[in-house]
Amino acid sequence: MAVINVTKDNFDEIRNSGKTVLLDFYADWCGPCKMVSPMVDQIAEEHPEYVVGKVNVDDEDELSEDFGVMSIPTLVVLKGGEVAEKSVGVIPKDRILELLK
Repeated sequence: MAVINVTKDNFDEIRNSGKTVLLDFYADWCGPCKMVSPMVDQIAEEHPEYVVGKVNVDDEDELSEDFGVMSIPTLVVLKGGEVAEKSVGVIPKDRILELLK
């Protein structure tokens, strides 16, 4: 499944998908975000059981504020529409997968 560009307009649909959701809060200018992004893309392709989305903090300041994003990259896992896990900074792919379990 492809990565979804998450905006405030489609967020409720994503949150209420019934699946575990991985949100990657990033910015195009952020070096560490560019390290996390390919891993998030791989997880989206390899694990269709999850909904994987990216939130550009420069475009979606309201969503960033709602999730308390102070530093990027920030990964947020939603289960049942609620925050289950949150991680700030670069972490390896296997750790991201652990957050989703």
